[in-house]
Amino acid sequence: MTENTSQDRYTSPLAERVATPEMVALWSPQRKFTLWRRCWIALAEAQQELGLDIRDDQLAEMRANVDNIDFEAAQRYERETRHDVMAHIHAFGDVAPKARPIIHLGATSCFVGDNTDLLLIREGLEMLLTKTVNVLARLADFAEKWKDLPTLGFTHYQPAQVVTVGKRATLWAQDLLLDAEDLEAAIQRLRCRGVKGTTGTQASFLSLFDGDEEKVRQLDQLVAEKLGFEASYPVTGQTYPRKVDTHVLRVLAGIGESAHKFGTDLRLLQNLKEVEEPFEAKQVGSSAMAYKRNPMRCERACALSRFLMTMPLHSEFTTAVQWFERTLDDSAIRRLSLPEAFLAADGVLNLYLSVMENPVVYPKVIEKRLREELPFMATETIIMEGVKRGGDRQELHEVIRKHSQAAGVNVKEHGGDNDLLDRLATEPAIGMSREELDAVLDVSKFVGRAPQQVTEFLVGHLQPFLGRHEHRLGHSSDVRV
Repeated sequence: MTENTSQDRYTSPLAERVATPEMVALWSPQRKFTLWRRCWIALAEAQQELGLDIRDDQLAEMRANVDNIDFEAAQRYERETRHDVMAHIHAFGDVAPKARPIIHLGATSCFVGDNTDLLLIREGLEMLLTKTVNVLARLADFAEKWKDLPTLGFTHYQPAQVVTVGKRATLWAQDLLLDAEDLEAAIQRLRCRGVKGTTGTQASFLSLFDGDEEKVRQLDQLVAEKLGFEASYPVTGQTYPRKVDTHVLRVLAGIGESAHKFGTDLRLLQNLKEVEEPFEAKQVGSSAMAYKRNPMRCERACALSRFLMTMPLHSEFTTAVQWFERTLDDSAIRRLSLPEAFLAADGVLNLYLSVMENPVVYPKVIEKRLREELPFMATETIIMEGVKRGGDRQELHEVIRKHSQAAGVNVKEHGGDNDLLDRLATEPAIGMSREELDAVLDVSKFVGRAPQQVTEFLVGHLQPFLGRHEHRLGHSSDVRV
């Protein structure tokens, strides 16, 4: 891909700063119009096989010039005709003059436009699935490494029961695994638009084959197979069902949801100094505050994810207003929404992968914060231990409640340490020394089945998925800015 050197015109930041070169190239004019020509070749080949008068030298000329696109000539033709498909038919005919009479024979504009879009969507989904697999592999490694490290859990962003760092990572992984399964399903569900004609009735092709319906059916199937699909959509208007776009964009939006949740969690953890995204040696966090280590990757991923999550709306509105067999108000918005959604999803996953390639965990900070809150969480365990020693449950509850409130005041109003255990050690009703209370607070007793849940999720769910996609592993991130 040649880099744009012009600074006097707007270009999409998604292409310039966000998406990887591979995804940008996928949605490039060169790729799009090359696929248009491949569609025309597939149609002509199938028509020849079914008996139409199309010569081998005409097909050979088309194949020889599939990548030979004169964009300036196409632009001149489009200025004259105000029709992009006719412009490219003429440009193709200029370099393949023998084939000019049979290019686009019986077809409507959506034959090349829609079939090409479906080819691009399929390839784009495959690329996103590969990136998702690689993010999941990194999450699996992270969860396994930190499955036993206790950390403070949060509900309502308030201290809650203890979890482990690895268990928290499985929440991120499970979200993304659902997205990966949706990507698999979307790829399997895609079909070809096929050869359906102007209003989907195949009337032009029925005329070409002198009313032979079987040959028209065969033509539709042959073209689908030549374009790499098992079949085409059984019925269409002029276009393939626009709900297909909606289904695809919802899958991409789901990636945005998952990435945004992950990015938000990590931004909060970075504020707590417990887990950080990578920070490079010469990276600048702030132009004013030299000490800053901002979570720029996660912030950017969250911003792009919000953009991505709105994309299904474009297609939902478009599908809803496709009058009868088709209206052209789908064209302009699809030129934006489809490529931009794929570029955004690609960039989001690229940032996600970049973060998970080298996240930084600070066990000492995690332990310190957990120790500060653990006495409050352990009060129920202390009550149970006191009852075992002959105490009255209700009396113990009231004693601990009063001391917990006092310890809270010491922390919040006076900026002191959590001295709940020291207070309870001097309380006759508790009857336990500080050493005994410390033994009750063995943090490993508070994580429940978190380590086992990590293992069960990895072995039972994530690893089998990664095993199916082992051939996709080994990709690294490419964050350019």
